[in-house]
Parts: sequence; C-alpha cells; structure tokens
Amino acid sequence: MPSSLQRTTFSVQGMHCASCAAIIERSVKKLSGIEEIHVNFAAEKAHATFDPTLVTENDIIEKIKKAGYQAEIAKDDPEAERKRRHAEIRSLRNAFIISFVLSAPMIYFMMLDFVALPFKEPTMPWIGIISFVLATPVQFIIGRRFYLGMWSSLRMKMFNMDSLIAIGTSAAYFYSVVNFVNYALTQKSVIGLGGEKVPELYFETAAFLITFVILGKWLEAKAKGQTSDAIKKLMGLQPKTARIIRNGKQEDIPIEQVVKGDRLVVRPGEKIPVDGVITQGYSSVDESMITGESIPVEKKEGDAVIGATLNKTGSFEFRATKVGSETALAQIIRIVEEAQGSRAPIQSFADRISAWFVPLVIGIALLSLFVWFVVLQASLSFALMAFTAVLVIACPCALGLATPTAIMVATGKGAENGILIKGGEPLEAACSIQAIVFDKTGTLTKGKPEVTDVVSLGKEDEKRVLEIATSLEKKSEHSLAESICAYAQKEGVQFHDIGDFNAIPGHGVKGTFNGAVYYFGNRRLIQDIVHLELTPADSQMRVFEEAGKTAMILSSEKEILGIIAVADTVKETSASAVRRLEKMGLTVYMITGDNQRTAAAIAKQLGITKVLAEVVPEQKAEEVRKLQGQGLKVAMVGDGINDAPALAQADLGIAMGSGTDVAMETGGIVMMKNDLIDVLSAIQLSRETLQKVKQNMFFALFYNVIGIPIAARVFAGLGIILKPELAGLAMAFSSVSVVSNSLLLRGFRPGKKNYISLIAPIVMGALFTAMFILFARVSR
Repeated sequence: MPSSLQRTTFSVQGMHCASCAAIIERSVKKLSGIEEIHVNFAAEKAHATFDPTLVTENDIIEKIKKAGYQAEIAKDDPEAERKRRHAEIRSLRNAFIISFVLSAPMIYFMMLDFVALPFKEPTMPWIGIISFVLATPVQFIIGRRFYLGMWSSLRMKMFNMDSLIAIGTSAAYFYSVVNFVNYALTQKSVIGLGGEKVPELYFETAAFLITFVILGKWLEAKAKGQTSDAIKKLMGLQPKTARIIRNGKQEDIPIEQVVKGDRLVVRPGEKIPVDGVITQGYSSVDESMITGESIPVEKKEGDAVIGATLNKTGSFEFRATKVGSETALAQIIRIVEEAQGSRAPIQSFADRISAWFVPLVIGIALLSLFVWFVVLQASLSFALMAFTAVLVIACPCALGLATPTAIMVATGKGAENGILIKGGEPLEAACSIQAIVFDKTGTLTKGKPEVTDVVSLGKEDEKRVLEIATSLEKKSEHSLAESICAYAQKEGVQFHDIGDFNAIPGHGVKGTFNGAVYYFGNRRLIQDIVHLELTPADSQMRVFEEAGKTAMILSSEKEILGIIAVADTVKETSASAVRRLEKMGLTVYMITGDNQRTAAAIAKQLGITKVLAEVVPEQKAEEVRKLQGQGLKVAMVGDGINDAPALAQADLGIAMGSGTDVAMETGGIVMMKNDLIDVLSAIQLSRETLQKVKQNMFFALFYNVIGIPIAARVFAGLGIILKPELAGLAMAFSSVSVVSNSLLLRGFRPGKKNYISLIAPIVMGALFTAMFILFARVSR
C-alpha cells in the first residue's frame, strides 16, 4: 500500500444481507479519494483504503449513515464489541418474543378452520378485527427495520432482502386490510356475520412472516457471534496488570502503563505481561497459547519471552522490549482480525449472484402473480399468496454468509493452533497448490549448524586454519559464521582483526591478515574468484558432502590451506511431513545453496527426490518462477527474511516463524512454531474450509433453486404448495444452517478427520428435503 494512503476499519450496524454490504460499497465508492472499500457482512466491518488528503474518516462514516446504516471507527475494545453484539442479540430476541406473543393467537384462529376447538363459535366472527389489531404492530413496529432497509436500497437504486420481506408482507397485509375494509363497508359490520369469520384475510401470513424472519435473524446473530470466538479467546489471554520494579520497589500497575525498558518481575504461575528479554533468573514457560507448542520452553538470562504466555516454575526479572500494539499477541490479533474481514476469490461468485438475485426474484414473483391470476384465472388470493411466498422464500443471506463465516472460523482456528492465515486469498490458494518448495536451512533442518571437522591441507596446522577462518567469519552475517565462531570460542582460538573485509554473496568472504589475502567459502569461490584448482581438497570435500555436511575451503591467493566441515541436523518431523505431503498429492522440492552432492545427501535423509542445489538467495525466486512456468501452482516455505523474494513470487508464501516473528509481511501464512507438521495442518485446514464454503454455496443455491418453484406453486397440480409464512420459516432456516455448517470447522484437529463435519452436509441435505416435504404437506 502506498505510504500516502490510509487504511481504516469501521464497525457497521444495520446490515441484513449481502446486498446491504453491496449498497454500502457502492455508496462509499462515490467519494473521491477512495482506493478500495470492502464490507464484510458476517463480521459487520468495513475496510476502507483511501487518500486522507481527499476524503476523511468522518466523510466515510457520514456516507454510510446516508445509505441507511450506522457506522463508527472500529475500536480495539473487546469488551465494548462484546456488549454491542449482546445488545444486538438481546434486541432481536425481544423483538421475536413480542412478535410471537402478538402472532400466537392467530395460530388458534388458523386451527379453527380444521379442528373443533373450545370457544370456536363465539370467536369466529371476531377473528378479522382481532387479527388486524394484533398484526398491525407486528407489521409496522417490529417490521419497521425492513421498511427502512428497503428505503435505503431504493435510494441507491437497488433491491435487497429487506425489499423482499417488506414487499411480501405488505402484499399480504394490505390485501387483507382492503378486504376487511370492503367487508366492513358493504356489511356495515367489523365482525363476521352469521357466526362466520370475515373471508379472504391473511393477517396471520404477514405477522408470521415477520416473526419467523426475526427468529432467523436472532439465531443467525447468535451463531455469527460464535464465529469470532477465537478473537475473544486471544484477547482474553492478555493479563490486566504487571509487577514492575521502580526505585528498587515492586508495584502492580495496569498493563497499559508499561513502557519499553521497564524492569518487570514474574512469579511462578503468573502470566508474562509483555514481550521482553530475561535479565535475571530462569524458568520454564508454557507458550502453547501463542505458538501451539505443548511442551514448556526452558528460559534463561538473555532469552526472549512472549507476553500472555504462562510462567511455570521459576521466578525471573525481564526487560520490556515490546508493549501495546507491538507485542506478539497484539500482532496475532491484528492479523486474525484482518484475515476475518478479508474476501476470498471464491466469494466473487456469490457476489455476482447476489447482485442480480433480488431483482430476479421480484421478477419471478410478479410473473407468478401474472400467470396464476391472468393466464390460469386463479383467484387473486391464491395468486397473491404465490407472489408473497416467492418473495419471502428467496434468501440472498445464505449466499452472502457462505464464504465469510467459514473464513472467520478457519482463521480463528488456525490461530489457536499457531497457524496465522492472513486472509481468504492465501486460504484458498493453499487448496490449489501442486508443488511445495522448502528452503533447507532452518526449515527442513534445525538451522543450528555445528562444526564437525577441521582439516589442514597446507603448511598451516588445524588450529591456524580455524584461527584464520574464524577471524574472517566474525564479520560475516552468514548463518554458518555464527556456528564457526562459537566453535572457535569453545576451543579457545584467538580472533584477529581483518582488513579489507568483503562478503561475496553466494560464494564466501575475503579479507587481509598480516599482509596476506585469504578467502573462505564454497567451491565456486575458489574456482571462479581465486582461480585455484580444487584437486588437493576434492577427495576430502567429496567425503564430507556425501555425509550431508557443508564443506568450506580456506585458501590464500596461491594455495588451499584447509577445510572446515559444518553439519546441520534435520528436524525430527521433517521426513514425516515430506512423506505425508506427498501422500496428499503434492510434489516436494528442496532448494539450497549447498552443492549438488551435499544437497543430495540431505534430501536422501528426508525422502525428497526433487532437489534444486547451488541456488544463491537472489536466484530462489527465479527457480520458483521456472516451476510456475511449467504450469504448477507453487508454495514456497522459508524463514520469511532471506527467502522474502521467493515467498512473494510463489502462489502461496509460507513463512516459518519462531513465536515472535508474526509481523512478517512476506508470506500469506505464518507458522508460529518452526515445525513442518504445521504446513500440513495449514493445507488440511484450508482444504476443509474451502470444502465448507462450497457446501454452503451448494446449500444456498440448492435451497433457492428448489424453494422458489415450490413457492411459485409450479407443482400445485401435484398438491405441492407452500404457505408464505412457512416459506419465511424455510428462509430463516437456510441462513442459520449455513452459519451452523461453518461453525463445524471449530471441530478441526490437525492431522485428524472431522467426521461430524463430513457427515453434517448429508444430514443437512436430508433436513432440507424433509423440511420442504413437511411444509408442503402442512400447506395443503
């Protein structure tokens, strides 16, 4: 994002379906300076990227309000968000109870047509006037939200779900009012004459439609609240206070008052308040709530600790290095929140359907009315009920909820397991991956190489070879340099000052010592830069490389002086992860700067047959591009720093973190712990999520494709019709079922099958079918 642009998240209230989100997007896009606006119906958030010199946050809020919705800048306040959601759920629950209480007597009235219930005779004449009195507040007080929503959409020259409900219930209500008034005028009475009820009244249809829709909204709001449970859990991890040392005394202060550099004390059983570095003491720390690693990690002086993790045994002091929004926990929450508000590419399919869905439904409803009343000469009441049923059974909500609810649950579940998925796009990309490229050092291996051999090949002895090599390497930033220096320090080797130091990327280092120029690096350095023959070192190099060791050569300008061999241990889970990835149908590659022989030895230990060796860091992205040129969808797994260009080039970048490196910008997926099994878990979670999205879309489309013709009474000749109020109940059920299906992802367990999630779609399909059969029978 260009530095001149600003990104702000807004909390939006009053949306009832995916069409509402489209209305807000269309409205805000009319403002100059808006680069991008994305409204997430399920999360009730709007994410705007804009030029602050042309448009302000207040301008955007006012534009959303003019479209008929409430908006404010989203606050980083979980308690306020929880209260707002509870207030919304409570409001819908109260509206449903009031609506149901007012509508309930009409159930009794409806049953009088079929069953001889008590008080039938004195009640029948009064049904019309009582129904009118009961249905009117339901229509205009409880149903007010639908009229407001329809008015907002009409101002934007669009239709939404509120339009369908408002038109459908108004048709039933006002048709009944006209018939009631007409009867009262012609019969000079507001009660039925001759002990009969006033005919052709459908007040109960309008009242029950609104009641059932409100019921669906209430259940949907409760279910949607559960999709963000992971965020609530993460926010709940943060301790409220910290024990700080000031002026030699310990005192408890609110965590918001901790600043960088403060000295803090943590006792056994307490949570670590912020990120920092231990300055005194030692302990073991349970980091499972952040990294997903179940085994407590031993911590000593100089080790980093992560805020919100649990101190187990010892007591220690530490210096705060990251506070507030900089802490690992705060960064995780930010990444998950942004991911939950993101849009997956597959969602564009639902958006395209939603764009023309409501106008099409209104067209089908009008066509049903015309065919039944004009062409087939059915009664107006019969045609009107078909018209109303079509309007209220159609459900764009289910389509709008299909993708975002699944993404919200999946990204939260990933965070619980130490897998940070940065949005819908990487989540979907993970499902289409065909090849996966692993960087060797620090990814497949532990990234902590150790010196195994020092060999002299010239006039200098082994100690002198190590002395010169270490003096050169102490200025290097290469991963092997630290290992060689640590080994030399342990051996008591003396370090010397090096002049004219020069790091040669992909080759090694060069420097001057005691007037002589020395080189230390790989084969390419000696052959291409120094131009020496490798014959004296070749046989020994071959032995080391075939054992999977990295051999580094020390030479002067005239001769090869010695070899230092370094070995990096393969991670315990790497071979298993590679095996399981191949079982999932993925082609696994290893990419490394090592020569072909060393790379082949490491690959053999891991069971990898595709090796990309002697690749310098800047060429890794090119190797990924070559694989993509073969038509493969490629994932790159690396450390997120040295491999940044390759991670960015890949169709999916997976960055291996270490608990604190969660802010890595490169990589669509970040692993909190350095375990390749998590790569499998990420792909497994992604596949289950996309499968859930497709199930949701199928149910939403299947429901509408089956439901609309039944509501239009296409099968009336077979005795299959659907009352509008039952059509409204079916519509409510469809939205709730989609959200509930997404919530089944909460049962995700890495490496295990979620059998409930697999069986649920079959059960749901059976329930849909049974629902339509039952409602059709009841409607006869």
